[in-house]
Amino acid sequence: MGKNGRVATEPSTKRVAKSRARMSGRERREQLIGIGRSLFADKGFEGTTVEEIAQRAGVSKPVVYEHFGGKEGLYAVVVDREIERLLASITGALTSSLSSRQILEAAALALLDYIEDSTDGFRILVRDSPTGQATGSFASLISDIASQVEHILVAQFKSRRLDAKAAPMYAQMLVGMVALTGQWWLENSKVKKDEVAAHLVNLAWNGLTGLERNPIVSRH
Repeated sequence: MGKNGRVATEPSTKRVAKSRARMSGRERREQLIGIGRSLFADKGFEGTTVEEIAQRAGVSKPVVYEHFGGKEGLYAVVVDREIERLLASITGALTSSLSSRQILEAAALALLDYIEDSTDGFRILVRDSPTGQATGSFASLISDIASQVEHILVAQFKSRRLDAKAAPMYAQMLVGMVALTGQWWLENSKVKKDEVAAHLVNLAWNGLTGLERNPIVSRH
């Protein structure tokens, strides 16, 4: 209570300033990453500005530049984290001691789990990466995952006396199919996750079992 009988209150700006002062450099960095992740998912890289990131964090633009060197640096950190999380999940499924079909099922579910649990992250990954950035694009992500799938297909091709040299190409096809279906499911989430995974594996597995040794394009 103040001398004049009124409750003494501290101006909101001072409270905010004190709150900012208590945030460590690491905490500030994580805050900016979270804000950037949300904005990139909602507006894309081009639609997001450093000014907006700073405004949401309640800091000046130089603070963003200090931590990340600019919007590109923040975007790269966000994308790298999402790719690491997704690859770890799928790689874990691919290295499990299951049958080949069960491994495909586990990998499909791992991707769908990621889409369900990290929707913002997936939206960022499927958007186009900044011009001139070689990594972090959806295509590079598919390529990384496909390289993990190759050994499954190589084993299957050899057991069926098919050309194992074609396995890397089929790995790209398989992962691309799963990833694009994941994009579709993102907008059609009423379809149950297990149902989506079951149909994906049904097409992939039964397609593999019926592969021709020397496929050709039939021209009419």
